[in-house]
Amino acid sequence: MHKPANNHSSHPLARLRGLLVLASLLLALLIWQLIASLSGLPSFILPSPAQVWQKFLESLTSGLLLRHFSATLIEILLGLLFGTILGAVGGYLLAKSPLAERLLSPFLIASQSVPMVAIAPLLIIWFGPGLFSKTLICTLVVLFPVLINTLVGIRETPRDLYELMGSLRATPAQVLRKLEVPAALPVFMGGLRMGATLSVIGAIVGEMVGSDRGLGFLVNVGRGQYDTALVFVSVISMMLLSITLYSLILLLERRLLRWQTWRSQV
Repeated sequence: MHKPANNHSSHPLARLRGLLVLASLLLALLIWQLIASLSGLPSFILPSPAQVWQKFLESLTSGLLLRHFSATLIEILLGLLFGTILGAVGGYLLAKSPLAERLLSPFLIASQSVPMVAIAPLLIIWFGPGLFSKTLICTLVVLFPVLINTLVGIRETPRDLYELMGSLRATPAQVLRKLEVPAALPVFMGGLRMGATLSVIGAIVGEMVGSDRGLGFLVNVGRGQYDTALVFVSVISMMLLSITLYSLILLLERRLLRWQTWRSQV
C-alpha cells in the first residue's frame, strides 16, 4: 500500500492560482476603466467601474439589490431542488427500462431543441408571473442534464459488479445504495454542476419575460431608465450567484467522491 501523497506541495500551487485569478480581475478592471475614461462615452452607455461600484453600494444600502437577489435565489434553489429530484428519478427509471427510453427520447430531445426563451412566455401566460412559473422554468432547465447524466451513470455501471451483487443475494435496495449510487455519482454530479449554472439562466429568462421582482426584472428596470450601472450591478450579481452555486456543488462533489482519491492512493 502506497502512502498518501503529501498535500503540502499543493498549497503554493493553489496560492499561485488564487493570485493569478486576482491579477486577471484587477487587469480587467483596469482595462475597463481605461476604456471608459479614454473613449469619451457617456455613463449611460459605458459606466466606469467606480460608477458601478457606487450604484452597487446605493442599491445594497437601500435594500433594492437584496430584495431582488433573494427573489432570484429562491427561484433557483427551488428549481434546482425539483429538477434534480425529477431528473435523478427519471434518469434511473429510463436506465432500467430501455423501452421507455426509446419511447421518451424523441420528446426529450425535441424539448431541448426549443430554447427556453421561446417557452418561457407560454409558461408565464399559463401560470402567471409569480414564483411557480419561474420555479417551473428553472426545473425544466435543470431536468435534462441531470436526467441524462443519471441515465448514463447507471448504464455505465459494470455488469460484473451486478453479477457480484447477485451472488451475494443483495436486495434491489442494497444494489441501489451500495452499487448504483456510488457508480453513477461522478457522472451525476457533472450534470448537477451543469444544471446549477443553467438554473440561473432559467430564472433570469423567466424574470425578464414577465415578473415584478428578481435580478432579471432589475435588468429591465435599468434598461428602461438608461441606468446602465444598474444593469451592470445586476449582471455581476448573476455571475457571482452562478459561480457560488457551481463552487458549492463542486465542493460537495469532492466530499462525496473522496473515496476515489483514497482508492487512487492504495
